[in-house]
Amino acid sequence: MATRSLRTRIPVLLAALSVVLLAATTLALPSARATDAFTAHGSARQVYGVGLPAGAGATLLDGTGQTVATQHADSLGGLLFRDVAPGSGYSVREDATGATSGPVTVHSEAAAPWDPSIYDQPIPDDGYSYLTTRDGTQLALTVHPPTHPAGIGGLPEGFPVPNGPDYMPPYPTLIEYSGYGYAAPASPVNGIAAIANLMGFAVVDVSMRGTGCSGGAFDFFEPLQNLDGYDVVETIAHQPWVKGHKVGMMGISYGGISQLFTAQLQPPDLAAISPMSVIDATATTLYPGGVLNTGFAVAWAQERQQEAQPAGTGATGTQAYAEQRVAQGDATCIANQALHGEAADLMAKIRANSHYVPAVADPLDPVTFVDKINVPTFMACQWEDEQTGGHCPALVSHFTGTTKKWFTFTNGAHIDSLDPETMNRWYDFLELYVAHQPPAINQAILRASAPLIYQTAMGLPQTDLVTLPVDPVQLQPTYATALAAFEQAPAVRVLFDNGAGTSPTGSRTAGDPYPAYERSFSTLPVPGVQAASWYLNANGALGTAAPPKMHVDRYTSDANALPRTDYTGGTGTGGLWGNASQWSWDWQQNKPGTAVSYLSAPLTQDVTTVGAGSVQLWVRSSTPDVDLQATVSEVRNGQETYVQSGWLRGSERKLATTADNMLKQPSTLLQPIPTMLAGDVQPMPQDEYTLVTIPLYFQGHAYRAGSQVRVTITAPNGTQPIWSFDETQPAGTTSDVYVASSPKLPSRLVLPVVPLTTVGSAQPTCPSLRNEPCRPAVPFTNTSFPQ
Repeated sequence: MATRSLRTRIPVLLAALSVVLLAATTLALPSARATDAFTAHGSARQVYGVGLPAGAGATLLDGTGQTVATQHADSLGGLLFRDVAPGSGYSVREDATGATSGPVTVHSEAAAPWDPSIYDQPIPDDGYSYLTTRDGTQLALTVHPPTHPAGIGGLPEGFPVPNGPDYMPPYPTLIEYSGYGYAAPASPVNGIAAIANLMGFAVVDVSMRGTGCSGGAFDFFEPLQNLDGYDVVETIAHQPWVKGHKVGMMGISYGGISQLFTAQLQPPDLAAISPMSVIDATATTLYPGGVLNTGFAVAWAQERQQEAQPAGTGATGTQAYAEQRVAQGDATCIANQALHGEAADLMAKIRANSHYVPAVADPLDPVTFVDKINVPTFMACQWEDEQTGGHCPALVSHFTGTTKKWFTFTNGAHIDSLDPETMNRWYDFLELYVAHQPPAINQAILRASAPLIYQTAMGLPQTDLVTLPVDPVQLQPTYATALAAFEQAPAVRVLFDNGAGTSPTGSRTAGDPYPAYERSFSTLPVPGVQAASWYLNANGALGTAAPPKMHVDRYTSDANALPRTDYTGGTGTGGLWGNASQWSWDWQQNKPGTAVSYLSAPLTQDVTTVGAGSVQLWVRSSTPDVDLQATVSEVRNGQETYVQSGWLRGSERKLATTADNMLKQPSTLLQPIPTMLAGDVQPMPQDEYTLVTIPLYFQGHAYRAGSQVRVTITAPNGTQPIWSFDETQPAGTTSDVYVASSPKLPSRLVLPVVPLTTVGSAQPTCPSLRNEPCRPAVPFTNTSFPQ
């Protein structure tokens, strides 16, 4: 089983193990000193101290000498006071000795720099160093210029490494920023810097505070992390080797999400961002429908907690590059471990926030703040992303702060934001809005590198040569004509049937990352989209109208009825991310009595769906709570193809009635939004039917004439390669669930049908669609409950 994490797990391209060592560049740390060992520092709503005896008690005092908080130093002598009100005159007292620091100032979390002169600090244009942020914390980073690409070593003879005048400083520059081991000198752990280097960009890979060799204490996207991002942008933009003194940001997954948090602060020298494979809200990945995602989200949080531990202390799971640098005697890295023991307890925060608490959740949910992003944006996500989930498209309608925005969506896995069609457009975007040059200039090396990129990133077989298609923008000879051609594209691009397309050379390999066709739209939701309904009927039928009289089907909700996941192999390179010959799907049939399933008549015309949907069920259960999973699939020619799923905890069924909810938009038939408020939790009734609306995650799918639509209701588990649910309701037992449908209780499937009359290709073979498994279509007989 592959490591389950938000990381993209892209191996180093032809990984080299050489280490680039440069002397660390440091600035004087602003501090107030009590003794030679003990110092205190003010930060953004925080005060931290280092150099205390291990376990020593300490007190934070305000300007009048009154106690604000008390705490004990950790094993490395560090301590951190969080949630401190902005103000001056604070001090820290070591309780045992009475030694007290001088006064320190606690700042607000506003973006404006406290001392803009920090942006004048020099950063070398190649290799490993440190950058000092506004509160004195030093962040580890590595600069990869295009002529010294990240992780490129042992290249085949004659491989075209970037060189020549188009690759000389000053460089168009991109920042990649996350809590993974991005600053590792040889190559960023899980980063994609090498690809940007081949595009002609210098890449600055930065490790977030509290991770690796960076100082400070880690917390999941706390405001101080965002301020660090601001400081990184401004400091790098001021370097003499940066073209135009403007920088862009790029990255996938964690490195994509961090861009949204940084860009909301509007750093003045940020040119553009390009987030890929991201989230819209923490809960849509962590608590889908109110059900804790233990298979991925919890495992990811636990991994982040491990990696935030101090290196060089014998702790397991720390970042390898930090262990190496500590062992080599990097004094700055060693000193920066002092506050790593003060990392926030992510598992405690997860447990404490199982419901929507606006003050906690909203600052962590990009959907609440992407309207503040005012720079050109290119974003790519996948409907069935096995890590972040398929809810990223909800961001589109909230990106109101810029008119220069483009979004690409496709079926596929976490890695598919790097697919050839998307790669072309991403490259064009970066060349136009960061490098400010026509994409024709540097496209040759990227095209030559494409087979290597995909064999490395996706783990495709050596014989499978995936290349980039012809791109019209790259054919334009000037910057002006290329920019005009790019900006003619509608904002939303949907790549259909990814995995079933044809390569630029005319070959076709099942599962290769080529779409069969594409369509574009001005926005999401697609203008003219219709909420099309299929109603649950007797005998497992899915009809165009509710049944003429009451019909009830019954199933036993059992989260252990199927394996937790539907994939048995590696969920990264060479496995799930490879082509169809490398996949190991195990999407099992539901056992009799553990589900209810409904199948439509063959469609009489093509139906294209783009957007979110829902399943409205009139249900009752034998237990006070029960978790429900709805799965939509397509049945054709004896095969069933997975399309999308949704989840809901029955007690969390109350829908928002205003836009003041976690997604900050009205709840609709196509995108119902449960309030997820603790005060709205209601037990499931045993003796009467109640309406439960399961939100479906987004889809972009073509149901061709002759296909049948199926919806299946079960307990959670068994339909995802990584996501799984170990803490379902009812806990430790099963529940009898009754699903009713009638003219007065119309249970139905609702899908987002867009105004496209035909699809652009023939039915894909099985298997071929990326991250949409298929299996033999087996009839399923529901258990009817007599009335």
